[in-house]
Amino acid sequence: MNIKTGDKVRFLNATGGGTVKRFIDKNIVCVEEPDGFETPVLIRECVVVESAADDLRLSSVDAAPKQPVAKNVVPPASEPEIEETAEGEKLTVALAFLPLNLKSLQTSSFECFLINDSNYCLFVCFMNRQAANWSCRHSVLLKPNTKILVENFSAQDLNELKHICLQFVAFKTGKPFELKNPYSVDLRIDPVSLFKIHNFRENDYFEEDARIFILVRNDLTEKPITIDPKALEKAMKEKLPTSLPTPAKKNEQKEVIEVDLHATELLDSLAGLDNAAILNYQLEKFRETLKQYSGKKGQKIVFIHGKGEGVLRKAILDELKTKYKNYYFQDASFREYGFGATLVKIRG
Repeated sequence: MNIKTGDKVRFLNATGGGTVKRFIDKNIVCVEEPDGFETPVLIRECVVVESAADDLRLSSVDAAPKQPVAKNVVPPASEPEIEETAEGEKLTVALAFLPLNLKSLQTSSFECFLINDSNYCLFVCFMNRQAANWSCRHSVLLKPNTKILVENFSAQDLNELKHICLQFVAFKTGKPFELKNPYSVDLRIDPVSLFKIHNFRENDYFEEDARIFILVRNDLTEKPITIDPKALEKAMKEKLPTSLPTPAKKNEQKEVIEVDLHATELLDSLAGLDNAAILNYQLEKFRETLKQYSGKKGQKIVFIHGKGEGVLRKAILDELKTKYKNYYFQDASFREYGFGATLVKIRG
């Protein structure tokens, strides 16, 4: 696409637009939106609605009063009203990585997106740790129910993302809203995890497989489990308690068990296996899990099978309908698993 600094553009797959201020690289431009915030956007996601060259030509013509010329400029498209949802009143915010070449992860560059799955606007500051201090990489305004490209990273640049922090404030414009506390989410990313193909999965936000890091879900910050080696060593040296812990009450809510049936999660290698052999192995894992928890009445198990062509899902449902008729089952939470998981509840 022939795009120049000063062109006015609209976003192809998101609401909004603005003026091209500069080129970040050959694939990304920085667009200044009407509110004054600058947003990095892929060139292929922009549509030129008013050329900078046309503006210059029209201005020169207008300066000559003897030759008036009617302007024929395409007006910027008005932004559609954001349709709010009941679920969107709770913040869900995520960071996503998409490889530009999934078949060659070791040398591929990565697109990094911020996802706002809520009815709120978010003003976000994206930072990374440098030695003892922090550096602000981007500050962006993220509109409701949208995602934006934050940055492109080469494989070598990923080391800069080992320790990042995202701070943001949620608000609405032109309407009353429930006040949310400011968020500060500390995230440590192992760069090696971005070079493993099984970490890129189907998701609700992109047509391509992506590595999704949930920052906030239903207004609650999701923090990865971190272990302090010194605290662990101290705890191991302490004496064991002399009294046994109080047994859990019978009606206490049991933890939901998640079982990932993706072949890449179950097997180290798929070499030499055809589709039938892989399916049989996945079903054996499914049966083995149900047998393991068969005596635990009320236990909930989520089997993650993915969407794909639906072969594994159909096989699981057939088993549940014929061999496990006394078990309750349904589609698992759409917001958490999309259409790719089935929830089973054990009955005595």
